[in-house]
Amino acid sequence: MDQRDLSDRQLEAVLERLDRVVEELQRFNRRQEQREELTVIAHELRNLNESLQALAYAALGQQGPQVRRRRTG
Repeated sequence: MDQRDLSDRQLEAVLERLDRVVEELQRFNRRQEQREELTVIAHELRNLNESLQALAYAALGQQGPQVRRRRTG
């Protein structure tokens, strides 16, 4: 028997490991997709917040309150 030949038992073990790798990659991909979706949501919320602030200042008239914004890195 050649050393390259795998027994049924060895082949089954390799296939099980591959199945676990596939499952882990699928979990990783799902988490990555969720992160990407959250990034889009955060961007939209930031835009909405800025729009609402602009509307609030417009409703107050020309002299809006003096507010200092924290700088985000």
